[in-house]
This record gives sequence, structure tokens and C-alpha cells, in this order.
Amino acid sequence: MTLEPYLFFNGRCEEAMNFYKEAIGATISFQMRMNEAPEPPPPVAIPEGFENKIMHASLRVGEMNLMVTDGNSNMQPSFKGFALSLGVADAAEAKQKFDALAQGGKVTMALDKTFWSPCFGMLEDKFGVGWMVIVPSPDMPAP
Repeated sequence: MTLEPYLFFNGRCEEAMNFYKEAIGATISFQMRMNEAPEPPPPVAIPEGFENKIMHASLRVGEMNLMVTDGNSNMQPSFKGFALSLGVADAAEAKQKFDALAQGGKVTMALDKTFWSPCFGMLEDKFGVGWMVIVPSPDMPAP
């Protein structure tokens, strides 16, 4: 059994993919645009102007897959009720990844020492996706 997040960026997927490549070293393991589908979509399934948008892509972030799409809407995406947790090796890497993800976004909890981590912080990136950056504590079990 697997569980993988699937994020809908509603028109900004390619921008998000490039941002995550730069910010956290994500790599694209698969990408298909709407106009590359092996079968044509049903009429009016894809909004006008979405032909070149991302139908489906898979990003590799460390040992995890993150699936992304533009979906079939130009509505504003809403990423509420969850956050992606990014575990890193040390405080220097935490600061680098945290600062990169925070570009154009907003910090909701600055990086700092907590009772569960030597370095932990939370932010919302420029796409509205929530992130927790954490250096696992040697005293606490890994998530």
C-alpha cells in the first residue's frame, strides 16, 4: 500500500514544479501535458487555454513521490488542513530549504529549537502549500 500527496495547482503547476526543483531539489520523474494524452479528452473537459498545462506529473523529493497537476480548472487552488513535512539532516540544510520555500510565501513559525527537534519551522509557500521543515531529534522516533 502507498499513500502519496496529489496537489492541484489549477494553472500554475509548471511554475510550482520549477520552484520545488530549485527550492528543495525535487526531480521530475514523469510529466504529461493535457495535449499529450493518448486519447482525446471529452468535449469541454479541458478549459480553453489549458491544452499545454500539466495533466499529470510526478516529482521525486528525497525518497517520496509528490504528484502534481493543473487539474481542469483555472480556479484558485486551496491547500488547507494539511502540511508537507520535509525532514532534513541538520540545521544548515533546514535553513537553506526553509528560506528557499519561504520565498514569496509566509512564515507561520520561524525556524527554532523545540522540545521535539533541534530545528523546526513552518511556512506557507507562494502557492499556498503548507510546509514543516524539521531536523529529526535523535531522542524522538522519526516520522
